[in-house]
Amino acid sequence: MNKSFTYYLTILVIQLKGIKKIFSKSPIDYLKLRRIDVYSSTSRFYKTNQISTFQILKTAITQIENIKKTDKLLIYLHGGAFVSGPAQHHWDSMEIISKKTNFNIWMCNYPKAPENKIEEISINMDQIYQTALSKYQSENIILMGDSAGGTLVIALTQRLILKKEKLPSKLILISPVIDATFKNEDIMAIDKKDVMLSQIGVLSAIRMCSEHSNDVRISPINGKFNFFPKTYLYLAEHDITFPDQLLFSKELNLEKIDTQINIGKEMPHIWPLLPVMKEAKIALNQIIANINT
Repeated sequence: MNKSFTYYLTILVIQLKGIKKIFSKSPIDYLKLRRIDVYSSTSRFYKTNQISTFQILKTAITQIENIKKTDKLLIYLHGGAFVSGPAQHHWDSMEIISKKTNFNIWMCNYPKAPENKIEEISINMDQIYQTALSKYQSENIILMGDSAGGTLVIALTQRLILKKEKLPSKLILISPVIDATFKNEDIMAIDKKDVMLSQIGVLSAIRMCSEHSNDVRISPINGKFNFFPKTYLYLAEHDITFPDQLLFSKELNLEKIDTQINIGKEMPHIWPLLPVMKEAKIALNQIIANINT
């Protein structure tokens, strides 16, 4: 399939920003990654709409209330290799989703490594969901996350199932990290094509989050997937997290989980969230359709 001009422009911008260079060093310079963090958007949308903030444990939540009164909630967990985020593309994507759905949104700025480990982050995830359950029916809640945020969504769902608690209606996962060991032999060939991530830096960031990369809270491939709710996967071929996501999709299929898989041919990590790119806009509109269905 032919790529759009904006695809090549986006790839060039990513390369010029030097993100791959940051992820090619160990220890990873997480403070440099955080330079592009945006903790509250200053765009006109966030200044003129019903936006409020509140705290759950160490997580700062920005609540984006839909213009229509609604009993539905989208909980969003952003990516950032467990050490950074959210970034502007997360806020921009939530703005679009808010305008095109009838969901309230909780944008969750959860505690990061190395200051916080996966134990603390997971406790925050559990409390966020329990707070949501006190305000919304589980069938009206969707969990969505990209990259490390997608990992946290999967691990949270596994814990809910183990505890026999009420599950969200859907999971929407964009380029989730499935196995924090990155031991899959297919990753090495993709690393050369990935314009954003590299094994070296990602593994360094993960070690800042947990000394045990096999921990199911950071490597959900080591857990079970039975009883998962409907799951939408947005994967990218030129992404080092892709080989493990294929294994994840096979596990979901074995458990006969209702799953919809969207693979971006030659797309980079978290491609549906990237600005400007035509292919990203198409994918984000598909996600919006998933939310509205």
